[in-house]
Amino acid sequence: MTRESQPVDQTRRELLAAAASLPLLATLGPATSLAAPAAASNVERKTAMYITTKDGTQIYYKDWGPKDGKVVTFSHGWPLSADAWEAQMFHLASNGFRCIAHDRRGHGRSSQPWNGNEMDTYADDLNELFTKLEIKDAMMVGHSTGGGEVARYIGRHGSKRVSKAVLMGAVPPIMVKSANNPVGLPMEVFDGFRKAYLADRAQFFLDVAGGPFFNFNRPGAKVSQGLIQSWYLQGMQSGHKNAYDCIKAFSETDFTEDLKKFDVKTLIIHGDDDQIVPIQGSALLSAKLVKGAELKIYKGGSHSLGDTAKDQLNADLLAFAKS
Repeated sequence: MTRESQPVDQTRRELLAAAASLPLLATLGPATSLAAPAAASNVERKTAMYITTKDGTQIYYKDWGPKDGKVVTFSHGWPLSADAWEAQMFHLASNGFRCIAHDRRGHGRSSQPWNGNEMDTYADDLNELFTKLEIKDAMMVGHSTGGGEVARYIGRHGSKRVSKAVLMGAVPPIMVKSANNPVGLPMEVFDGFRKAYLADRAQFFLDVAGGPFFNFNRPGAKVSQGLIQSWYLQGMQSGHKNAYDCIKAFSETDFTEDLKKFDVKTLIIHGDDDQIVPIQGSALLSAKLVKGAELKIYKGGSHSLGDTAKDQLNADLLAFAKS
């Protein structure tokens, strides 16, 4: 090493050391120093939005709005994360509601356990989150797979913590076609999902987002590359096996008995041009199974009403939350 190179190497080492400390510094408050580990730990406990379930799975969640506001919880669709609900959460939180949304196990920022990628465990994870946060009198909102999660939660854990429910573009009562469900989709559709997923998961996600999910494949559709990329990024965050298993969970789980147990005010919202969860085999049947349910059909609506009919959905959710 030459004498001239020593200052350069020393500077490089100092820069690397500084860079390595950035993640730690980001967790500290403005008045906290590296010499105060206890204070740093307190800050981390306050800001880390995770719970750990009984089987050791870490579930990430967002908690927005006033902490004394009435609670609205959001369950997302496959293979997304809590980020899919940000427009609705921002709107309701800005109007005084406390909005909570989690990343389902195997999705987003939550753990990717090998097991438990089915509706009973999804509902149990949500129950653990509600218990940890002491949730009471909540309005539960579920989209697509998340609608199944809401249904299974109420069917499995009751409505003692729930005051209202919203199923939006939701998969119940059951998606797959059978002798008892002639209006369902053939199993070949979901086998095709699995085949395309395993062949090229990344391209499959792009194809879904760029086509039927937002109805971007319809004539005259105004395509948003931003929405496609956002969906793709959320999907690619999911665990490979978790999202694969979830195809079976959202398509083959029968929620008929869960829906019959609903004893809270319920709003069912669905687009009549939903290509992912066709309305004939979902909302129209669910509205008959849930006592007193209100059904709102969005004319020409896609599967992703939270994006393609955002203003209408935001207004409807706020009105229902206030009702």
